[in-house]
Amino acid sequence: VYSGTKKLTDRIEGSDLDVGRLVLSPTRTYIPIIKEILDKFRTKIDGMVHCSGGAQTKVLHFVDKVHVIKDNMFEIPLLFKMIQEESNTDWKEMYQVFNCGHRLELYVAKEVADSVIAIASKFNVEAQIIGRVEASPEKKLTIKSEYGTFEY
Repeated sequence: VYSGTKKLTDRIEGSDLDVGRLVLSPTRTYIPIIKEILDKFRTKIDGMVHCSGGAQTKVLHFVDKVHVIKDNMFEIPLLFKMIQEESNTDWKEMYQVFNCGHRLELYVAKEVADSVIAIASKFNVEAQIIGRVEASPEKKLTIKSEYGTFEY
């Protein structure tokens, strides 16, 4: 049973969409972007994680003895802010459950990053360096955001 305060027809401040359209708006496919990136940089990609279906902590399933630091995240879209406000879910858990608008990560050397970002830009998709990976005695993830610093 739904127990939130929003109706599907309610408008969300800061968006042209109502709640129903905001929740149901489709996610854009990355296939054309990834195809071009793989064609040019396949041997230079150390990892790729689609954060949907595993959220921001999904990377921990694929690493060992590294510290992944995400300290330059994208701004969280209105949809996820609304979900957090409606559910009163702690932001640490939000990053474990939702991608928070940050959907795909490529792990590449810094020298390759600008070229990967340029390819995404050709497809009108915003991309940026969101962090780094450091050696560590154990696998670890740190997320630094406007809502706090979270360790996993």
